[in-house]
Amino acid sequence: MPTATRVLIAGCGDVGTRLGLRLAQADWQVFGLRRNTAQLPPQIEPVTGDLQADACPAQWPAGALDYLVYCAAATQSDEAGYRAAYVDGLKRTLGWLAKSGQQPKRVLFVSSSGVYGQQEGEWVDETSPVGAGRFSGRIMLEAEQVALSAGLPATVVRLTGIYGPGRKWLINQVREGYRVAVEPPLYGNRIHVDDASGLLAFLLQADERGVALEDCYIGVDDQPAPLHEVVAWLREQLGVTHWAGDEATVRRAGSKRCSNARARALGWTPQYPSYREGYAAILQDLS
Repeated sequence: MPTATRVLIAGCGDVGTRLGLRLAQADWQVFGLRRNTAQLPPQIEPVTGDLQADACPAQWPAGALDYLVYCAAATQSDEAGYRAAYVDGLKRTLGWLAKSGQQPKRVLFVSSSGVYGQQEGEWVDETSPVGAGRFSGRIMLEAEQVALSAGLPATVVRLTGIYGPGRKWLINQVREGYRVAVEPPLYGNRIHVDDASGLLAFLLQADERGVALEDCYIGVDDQPAPLHEVVAWLREQLGVTHWAGDEATVRRAGSKRCSNARARALGWTPQYPSYREGYAAILQDLS
């Protein structure tokens, strides 16, 4: 009987847990590392640990590990918090692998489309220039290089704005009369949390089958859309007729359109191809 493929998800939060459940359903042995493992479902074997502490977690899995997914989230939204979560935490995790004599077939590092600095509505793909103006994007790029230079096969997955159950910020803003500038259009990129975890699972299972992976993929739905269009659609669905004052109008500088062509060429398709399908499912659950 073949042994199960073994994966460790470091930073096993919302996306990581959804990924772990998908892989467990495919008969993988899944280990989830996080500070509070009481929230993990029984299909994921708990590894209680702190990515910001030097000591290797006591429950670190023994034996070979086929894959590492680094899926941490910063607990502080400042520069120090980002560096601790993405650069230092990844270095520690790679050190724990080396100390344990484990050499995964591939490391999957969950990154962000924030590494791109384009602001004029340009289309962006994995070959587009990177150069974020904000510290968050710069630190994420640094962490990507840590993953890609670790001496193991590695792929970074640049996820765009994640939305889904429990992530109701935009819905709540629209209910309060959120007003968005129409010109110039502020293009946003998003991916439903189930599609984010689905893409990660798709890439891991493709690698396991021997499919050659690129070193970078963008995780995004099929239709980047202007924020004012998304807001107008949500207003209609929610029956909102009032507007907040002009001082609440959003005129953000960032605007780009991310392409998922590379992931689609590998055979991945999003369950929620645009914000309409994704938000419709969320609103149905809220009703």
